[in-house]
Amino acid sequence: MLKHASQRRNDQSSPIPDKLYFRIGDVARLCKVEAYVLRFWETEFPQLKPHKSGTGQRLYRKRDVELALRIKRLLYSEGYTIAGARQVFAAEVREPGKKSQPELPLKRTTEANPIEARLKKLRMEVKEILGILSAPPVTREGVGKGRSEDEPGRRPGLFDG
Repeated sequence: MLKHASQRRNDQSSPIPDKLYFRIGDVARLCKVEAYVLRFWETEFPQLKPHKSGTGQRLYRKRDVELALRIKRLLYSEGYTIAGARQVFAAEVREPGKKSQPELPLKRTTEANPIEARLKKLRMEVKEILGILSAPPVTREGVGKGRSEDEPGRRPGLFDG
């Protein structure tokens, strides 16, 4: 369900101040979560990567704060699991690629028929190989039953006539 801009603003606890960097405590207050939750989200969402100062202190940029607020909204308000929220982000990353590629035509053109025929042939060959591989193995006892001594355990293959 899409939310109106006013509803989205209400999800965020307060407007994000216009600063270059935010400490983890500031972000925790803005998101109304504990600092350990933010650290956990960093392990679960690779997009959330605050910079670290020389002393190892996390420094979040404004886009990191916005992302943390979005993660919170997905998890707490919209009811997503962490895996589900990850899928939302992955779908957004894939989406631009889908739009730039032309859609496949619904009708079959004569140009696609040779390709389709090759694909059918390959599919049949793969099924045949799968059948050969899934057949029970031939044991040494099967050597004398219709097979020559030169080819023990050999099964008929794709190229046998």
